[in-house]
Parts: sequence; C-alpha cells; structure tokens
Amino acid sequence: MHISKSFIPILKNTPSEAKIKSHQLMLRVGMIKQSSAGIYSWLPLGFKVMKKIEQIVREEQNKIGAQEILMPTIQSSEIWKESGRYEDYGEEMLRIKDRQDREMLYGPTNEELVTDIFRSSVKSYKSLPQLLYHIQWKFRDEIRPRFGIMRCREFYMKDAYSFDINDEEALFSYNKFFLSYLKTFNRLDLTAIPMAADTGPIGGNLSHEFIILAETGESKIFTDKRIFDLDSAGTKLEKDSLNNLRKKYEQFYSVTDEKFNKDEFENKVSQENRLKTKGIEVGHIFYFGDKYSKPMGASVDLPEGKKDFVKMGSYGIGVSRLVGAIIEAKYDEKNEVMKWPISVAPYDIAIIPMINKNDNSALDKANKINFELEKNNIDAIIDDTDENFSSKIKKMNLIGAPYQIIIGKQTEGDLLEFKEIGKESKKINLAEIIQIIKELKAIN
Repeated sequence: MHISKSFIPILKNTPSEAKIKSHQLMLRVGMIKQSSAGIYSWLPLGFKVMKKIEQIVREEQNKIGAQEILMPTIQSSEIWKESGRYEDYGEEMLRIKDRQDREMLYGPTNEELVTDIFRSSVKSYKSLPQLLYHIQWKFRDEIRPRFGIMRCREFYMKDAYSFDINDEEALFSYNKFFLSYLKTFNRLDLTAIPMAADTGPIGGNLSHEFIILAETGESKIFTDKRIFDLDSAGTKLEKDSLNNLRKKYEQFYSVTDEKFNKDEFENKVSQENRLKTKGIEVGHIFYFGDKYSKPMGASVDLPEGKKDFVKMGSYGIGVSRLVGAIIEAKYDEKNEVMKWPISVAPYDIAIIPMINKNDNSALDKANKINFELEKNNIDAIIDDTDENFSSKIKKMNLIGAPYQIIIGKQTEGDLLEFKEIGKESKKINLAEIIQIIKELKAIN
C-alpha cells in the first residue's frame, strides 16, 4: 500500500481538545473523526486496528466453547420491563419510539435480549451449558463524554452470556471467561489484572474488572504488586484447574475503589508491596444467578421432573476501548513514537524510500520488496511521498508499524537497513526480515 493512495489524514499538530494520549494520537494520525459529542467515525487506520482486536477477542471466545450470534442494536422496551430494569437503568439509556408509538431503546447491554432468545429455544437441562456471545455497537448516553473513545457514547463491545443448571456449573463457566480474558489481553501485549469489583447496574454478587495500569485511567485501584508476577500458563479448561487459577489471583489483595477497605488493604499487604494508582477497565465479568432468568421465566426441565431457573453470567470486553488502551500503554508521547503490538498493528512494516525527483530507483526497490512481502502475507505501507527523511520517519513513527525498512543512498546489494521502531537499525537481507516477521506473527 502506498501512503499517497491511503486515506490517512495526518494532522501536523495535536488538536487542542484532546487531553489524553490515545485521543491525541487517534486524531493526529486520522484513526477517527468526531461526528458529534461522544460519537466517532472510524477511518481506515483505526478501523483496521479495531478489527484485528475484534478477531483476537473472537478467537479466544471460541476456544472456550462460546458460540457467536448477532443481536440488534434496537431493542423493545417490553423485555426490559419484564426484568424490572427499564425504569431503573437511568438516563444513560437512549429511549425512542417507532412510528407505531412503541417504546424502543438503543441497547446499552444485552442481558434481557439474550435471555429472551434463550427461553424461546432451550427447555431441557440436557442442552446446558450454553455460552453465547456477540460483538456489536452499544450506546450509553454519557453526561460528559470525554477522552475520545475511552469515554464515549457509542462503542463497539463484545458481550457474552452463560446459562447453567446450578451455581457450581455457572462458576465453571465464569472461570472459563476469566481464563479467556487473561489470554486475550496477553495476546494484545497488555498486562490486565483481574480485580474484585462492584457489580453496578448489571447486578449479582461476583464480579471482576480487568484493569491495565494507566495514569489517565478513571478507575482507582489498590493492589498487591506481587499479582503482576502471575500468569495463566498451564491452566486447562477443567474445573479444578480453573478454580486454582482464580484462587491464585485472588490470594493477593486487588480491588477497585468501590470495594476498597483501608484497614483490610493495610492488614493484607505489606508496605513494600502496596500499590495505589489508576487504571483503565478493558473487561468486566459478572455472575448474577437468576437475576434475569427468574423474572423473565427462563427455566429448564430438571432430571427429577421439576423446573428451575437457569443461572446466568455476563462478560464484556470493550473492543473499541482497547484501541485507546493499547495506545495509552504503548505510545511514547515524548518522542512521538507509537509501537503497535504486531498482533494488531495497522501494518506489519513500513518501507521508507528516500525519493529523488529525478531518480525513482529507491521507490522501484521499495515496490519490489513489497511484492516479496505480500507473497509472504506481510502487510507493508510504502511512503512514496517526496517529503524529507525526517518528516517521513516522524510520520511512520506516529502510524506505528512495529518494523521499518529504510532505503537510502547507501542501500546497495542484498543488505537492507532494518529496524524495530524506536530502536537502532541493522543491516540484514530481505529473507531474514521476512523470517523475523513471520515468526513474530506466528507467536501472536
């Protein structure tokens, strides 16, 4: 892809209305464009990153046996009145009426709708468990949308729902998602810590937020530093293995501000291991039993001939928010360098030829290199403009392809100037470059 033919409207200066790194960069490199307060159009660069994140989320949901569906953005008010949440949800819910004067709403979440889908089709315990998920736009009418896509009104989200016969099986499902989230964020090169959290308007008595550390985050967190040494390696999709994983994390005090108790924190965590900071919520899981199934009559036939209401949980990941979260974690604001993880980078590599108006040899070489990269499923962007070298480097550092090939006057023969973004270059041949990138992509 030649940058001259790409729709990447890069701004020379950072927009004054952008207050945090992610909002600044996304506007600066043309990833998004504001449509109205808290609502954005996603332009090619931003959309490409978001779709790659979406695919990783999808793959990890599929690995635990969740099945993908697609629910509409517009919902009937009737099912929300059944659950008792229609009047309780508050002004964040966008309420509308159709031409028949029926009350409708733009879905802020999908517990009611998915419960209605389940109850119409599943009648026996033999069909359980059921794990259903979808990835869809949501709308919450924030009072003060701010920070770009981090606190906006319309957002792209994965939400999943589990249906089980009893509490024991429901917690098994809950733990499956617990593992899935750790693996998802690991593939995005993010350290997301599960923290005991308030259930909020979703309800229930068990909930974990997955938080990445960031000074610009809105969540206050209190945690034991030792939790950062943990991982999910070796965990199997078995009850005991998953229970042990959750216990491993829960042995360390780690909560959001809604759950914080000063005395408990100081009693459980030694002075040297205490961490009080801010973070960004990137995922949230809930177990709420029959909170929705009971008022909505979602029951199944049991072996002994009785009926019982299914036990449910819900599990959200902010797919669009993750774009901003990765920027907050990875963008070097001082040096204006964004290094995307190769798993979600808009391009795997940038080719930067030094073009002379009277000599196209560098561009010709760039095109030949790109041809070989394409044959190996490596996505490259070529800066085919006649800007000076420093301007090109600055531009590509902002776009954030994790690797660069520089073709200058000194580039001769088979050796190419190859560098990881923000680091020193080295001279290696194209075959070696291809091998490096293919291996990295395979890992991620």
